[in-house]
Amino acid sequence: MVPQNIRIDVHHHFFLDAQKKAKKNSEVGWRTPDGNLPWGPQTSLTAMDKLGIQTVILSPPPISSTSCGAENCVEVRNQNIYASQLCAAYPSRFGFFAGLPFLDDVEGSLEEIAYSFDVLGADGVALISSYGDGNSAKYIADDLYDPIWKELDRRHAVVFLHGAQTPSSTPYPHPWLGVPISEVPNETYKAAAHLVVSGKKRRFHNVNIILAHLGGSTPFLAPRVAALSHYMGCPLTPDEIMEDFRSFYYETALSAHETTLTAMATLVPSDRLLFGTDFPAVSTKTAEWYTENLENHFAGRPLDLANIMRDNALRLFPKLGRTDVPSGRPDQ
Repeated sequence: MVPQNIRIDVHHHFFLDAQKKAKKNSEVGWRTPDGNLPWGPQTSLTAMDKLGIQTVILSPPPISSTSCGAENCVEVRNQNIYASQLCAAYPSRFGFFAGLPFLDDVEGSLEEIAYSFDVLGADGVALISSYGDGNSAKYIADDLYDPIWKELDRRHAVVFLHGAQTPSSTPYPHPWLGVPISEVPNETYKAAAHLVVSGKKRRFHNVNIILAHLGGSTPFLAPRVAALSHYMGCPLTPDEIMEDFRSFYYETALSAHETTLTAMATLVPSDRLLFGTDFPAVSTKTAEWYTENLENHFAGRPLDLANIMRDNALRLFPKLGRTDVPSGRPDQ
């Protein structure tokens, strides 16, 4: 692979609190690569140049507070301001998905949506699959969150949906099979399926939702949902359910392989695929392996490859490269 700085990476995190991230790693069975934590802008810029990436869209790590409160709102506001300042300092290299407070704080979330889009110039919003712990957790199609979806629908917003790092009721089976490997892909699927069978994906159709990691297990379980959820009472027909699964966007981070890409081709056309890396949660070496798989799979289809690597994102994010956001250069 010869890097050319033309790619747009829609799955790229930033970690402002290294201690908090390290603590979460220990809880879920993950290890951020050496050199990526503590993270700073130059960490990403160096990796981007090595991976041939022109622009990344930053998102906060898929970690949420477990309760509403002023402290949570302030933390989210500060991280969104930081991301917007980074975009202003490097307008051709960074965009950002705004984080939201604990979603049960509906009013606080609506305020942050307005501030992030109208003041900070966010490219979209980052959500995780569920909010809360244990039996009190709610998936993102819960009726409580309808005002949030209604506002995002009104704005024709883009939502980046990442599986939560929710542990199973049993321990993960091996130290090499921690929660990010074994559970997160299924959490993405559960959130996507919840949106579909509840009718929320169809109701809030102006929201463009990107599913992380090619949707996790979504492509393989969508047909199961189509027939069995309809049997259990979902008013949508199996064909309608499959149609709604096809209305998501899917990004390639940690998922691009001949096996998965072949399956995706039977679910969605290439204009629904976007390039992602999941850096800095993984190393550039890991990102390179998946990128090479992607390039090899589409080697005979240069137009499809160009769409996935760049052009689909440009159509979805027309403001990429903007400069009308708050100034100020964050520390490197």
